[in-house]
Amino acid sequence: MSLTSPLLQLPLSQFKSLSLSTPFINGSSSLSRLSKPSSSITSPNPSPPAFLPPIRAMRSMQGRVVCSTNDKTVSVEVTRLAPHPKYKRRVRKKKKYQAHDPLNQFQVGDFVQLEKTAPISKTKTFLAVPVPPRNQHKPKEEENLELGLPLESSLQQS
Repeated sequence: MSLTSPLLQLPLSQFKSLSLSTPFINGSSSLSRLSKPSSSITSPNPSPPAFLPPIRAMRSMQGRVVCSTNDKTVSVEVTRLAPHPKYKRRVRKKKKYQAHDPLNQFQVGDFVQLEKTAPISKTKTFLAVPVPPRNQHKPKEEENLELGLPLESSLQQS
């Protein structure tokens, strides 16, 4: 059993063909050697995709109007839930945005949707849009009629 590695057992004539040439010998370098290596797997000029969808991050938000004293401007407070950096519990984060209200139609307490637009002024880049009201509870009598059967409590009264 031999303790020498298999590389030492190869003939020396095989190593003479290897040369240690570098482009930096004597301060000469060519730009072609310094360019990025190209792989045979990837094509040298990748074609760009035909259509890139726009990034629509933070294009619309919903919030509550907190100030409407300015002309054609409302201040909207947007509340979001974010994890606490240390405790990982979700906490409410609030931020106020200035939004354009061209008709002065919003009052304090109204819920609005903010749509991103081109900057209108230094601080206004949103347009306030009314949010459709949520489904509200119907009165009890309308619910009774929807069942199609009168309730016993309504029969005893009449």
